[in-house]
Amino acid sequence: MSKINVVLVEPEIPQNTGNIARTCAAIGAKLHLVKPLGFDISEKAVKRAGLDYWDKLEIEEYENFKEFLEKYPPEKNNMFFVTTKGKQTYAQMDYTKLEEVFVLFGKETKGLPEDILQKYIEKAIRIPMKENIRSLNLSNSVAIVVYEILRQKSFNDLEEISSYFNM
Repeated sequence: MSKINVVLVEPEIPQNTGNIARTCAAIGAKLHLVKPLGFDISEKAVKRAGLDYWDKLEIEEYENFKEFLEKYPPEKNNMFFVTTKGKQTYAQMDYTKLEEVFVLFGKETKGLPEDILQKYIEKAIRIPMKENIRSLNLSNSVAIVVYEILRQKSFNDLEEISSYFNM
């Protein structure tokens, strides 16, 4: 079984994090939250967006980005840094042979730290968009990238046909 790790670095909008938590629960991904957060994780908006999925979610929190990077060094882990500055698109990457993948997303207003992007620019990926568009919504971006990883892995470990159709 392959493992997807979604890393949110200093997320600011509780509804985005709640939606991302729901996506992670639905696909069995682990959610990593790097503080400071722009909200309290127990806020109603976060819980409401995640609905009843919180008990199905594996989540880990870090006091800062340095703590996360010390625990999971990019040099020893398969990490992809999602940014509008990436030279390659998320779909150009080959995830098929990677047992564990970390996909990092920055805060809604600024993205990932510039020094990190420069250091790991070869692992920076982007979602194609029209020019002069700042970025997509964070929760949409997470869904786009993780579902491409899953598609390349033939949606392993996910239910392919809804039980609704098996009545």
